[in-house]
Amino acid sequence: MNTQQKPSQSLAGLWVDDTGRAHLAQCDDHNARTVTEAQTPFFCWSADNPPAQAGEKTEKLKGSGFLQYLRHFDTAQSLKSFVSAQGSARTLWLRSAEGQYLLQNGLRLFDGMHFSQLRRLQLDIETYSAEAGSFPDPKRPTDRVLAIGLRDGRGDIFLTLESLSDEAERALLEKFNTHLLSFDPDVIEGHNIFKFDLDFLRHRCKRLKVPCTWGRFGQHASFRNSRLKIAERTLDFPRCDLPGRTVFDTYLALQLYDIANRDLPSYSLKSAAKYFGFTTEKNNRTYLAPADIQRTFFEDRKTFLAYLGDDLRETAALADFLLPTYFAQTKNLPMTLQEICLRGTAQKIETLFLEAYCAAKQALPAPPPVDAIEGGYTRGLKTGVFHDVLHFDVASLYPSLLLAINRNPQDDTLGVFIPLLKQLRADRLEYKKLSRTGPLELRGEYAARQASFKILINSFYGYLAFGGARFADSDLAGEVTRQGRELLQKLIETFEKLGLPVIEADTDGLYIEAKDWFHKPEALLEKVEHVLPDGIDLEHDGAYRSMWSYKAKNYALFDGQHVILRGSALRSRSMEPFLKRLNDALIAGLLGVREVAICDEINDTRRQIAAGKLPVADLAKTEFLSINPANYAKEVENGKPRRASLEVALKMTPVPKQGERVRYYIARTAKARAPDWQAARPLESYDPSTAPYDPDYYLRKLSDWEKRYAEFLGGPCDGAPAQGELL
Repeated sequence: MNTQQKPSQSLAGLWVDDTGRAHLAQCDDHNARTVTEAQTPFFCWSADNPPAQAGEKTEKLKGSGFLQYLRHFDTAQSLKSFVSAQGSARTLWLRSAEGQYLLQNGLRLFDGMHFSQLRRLQLDIETYSAEAGSFPDPKRPTDRVLAIGLRDGRGDIFLTLESLSDEAERALLEKFNTHLLSFDPDVIEGHNIFKFDLDFLRHRCKRLKVPCTWGRFGQHASFRNSRLKIAERTLDFPRCDLPGRTVFDTYLALQLYDIANRDLPSYSLKSAAKYFGFTTEKNNRTYLAPADIQRTFFEDRKTFLAYLGDDLRETAALADFLLPTYFAQTKNLPMTLQEICLRGTAQKIETLFLEAYCAAKQALPAPPPVDAIEGGYTRGLKTGVFHDVLHFDVASLYPSLLLAINRNPQDDTLGVFIPLLKQLRADRLEYKKLSRTGPLELRGEYAARQASFKILINSFYGYLAFGGARFADSDLAGEVTRQGRELLQKLIETFEKLGLPVIEADTDGLYIEAKDWFHKPEALLEKVEHVLPDGIDLEHDGAYRSMWSYKAKNYALFDGQHVILRGSALRSRSMEPFLKRLNDALIAGLLGVREVAICDEINDTRRQIAAGKLPVADLAKTEFLSINPANYAKEVENGKPRRASLEVALKMTPVPKQGERVRYYIARTAKARAPDWQAARPLESYDPSTAPYDPDYYLRKLSDWEKRYAEFLGGPCDGAPAQGELL
């Protein structure tokens, strides 16, 4: 799609100042960075054409779209003033000046570079609190940065505080600045780096009058409050922008990764490292409890540095896993890597359309209204335990249907949508092939590249139905889902005519009990492929020794090695650990993973709760805050319902922000069966003497769980010292 001439060097960093001067950090064949400059105008699309001011220029665009003018400005301020005067409804502008530069010039960040050429720096800090037992606060004069750990590909560097004084901490912060200037990274990586590391450092720098010159081109870091939508949650965080560099937060990226599977037990660095196998027993990882970190700094520096070094190693490993797909997306999109990491797919796709319309000097339409659309065919057809289960998946169902329909959105006067989808699909197939046949050292990068194309391709349908999308078309989106439902129903009928019961159907996939075909799925495909339209392919996507179908979209699979859970009923992260443990035991028994005396486990748990001997951490509920606690307090004043997690948040110091998690338990109260919000207490405040947990509450929870799964338990568990029902 990009026909403009590429620079002789790859663009490794970009910053556009307020006067329209683009500062470019370019990568040469030896991976050195050189700095050049270029002048570029700011621009916006406009529905109106008022008289141009000094330094402004207007282009009349082709076509009769709503935004008929392209307005150019010589400063960022004049652009903002124009948009403010005309109003956001009658203008459109890219808020990222760097994105404007890339789009106007048909350029891509890191184009021509391999992932291995990125200059990456991992960052982790440890802090000190002068108040024993309290969390360090960067705004308190006597709380400090104890150590700054850095890993830059050449090894670990530990910058440590020489004494508990302003002078020593100022020297520590200045050493950090010096190292950044010397290494000149393209990307700075950290786990929760926005909300903790960089935010803590900036407050200490401000207090000690050390400039935050962390960007390229001698520029300071800038901070602003931001939020990120992650599935049903919204996370508030202090965004840090470094001119010419990218900040990559593995904590945020991990949560975005987990949207699809929701298998991660926790988003902490140490938990994720274990989950993905980045840290095993062979690593001999050093662990320190939060309360022991600053004591260990003073008493056992070797252990402290080993702990900090392991944090850096795990951060690097997690970024090695999560960053390549985002890096690959920079080759596809006229956006900076930081914007790509923090923006949704609808905005990414629209940017591609805007680039094509800008290059063609074509007017843009107004965003059309979007109607409600009936979704895909989703149905749990059978419940129970099944064996020798095959999963078949319609490959890229919605993109394939869009290509088969071969119709652009109604307001796409330039006809960009379908050609762009075809090109991205062809590019994806090429990189998918290279990920298997290309040079061994590049196959991982090619796999990330094809994955980045897949993400964009699969988002084209969603873009059509997205409210506010400039080229949305709910009629076309509705036609896609209608054909998708019809196709899935035809496949169900075809499999069942062969005597193969369909257990679960979900949008583009089917689970089938297929004993006679379990070891020859490709032969079974040949029996059903005649119902597929041209351009639509059905693929074998998995074989499972057993499957438990609990209800629609909630099931468990066992492939002989791993148990895979699907659906919020079986893998809700807010489920109390003792119930999750029982869930896991029940599922393991039903799937034949191991023999389980489930009634014995239920009754043993019941006895421990009744005696007050079950650890409170096993009872604690974990929830992420859906709104800001301060806003919640105002809502309660206005009569809105109370919620346990937010009541707990208001009791905590510091008060957690929207998107952060709280862990709480239900304490015994004078009032029998008090509402959860009244009895909830922060887990950290648990005291078995003054605030014990309420055993009756948790016994009721256990009974509710037992009733929910009664038909799968093999009989009632009456609470006696049972023989146990062997599953």
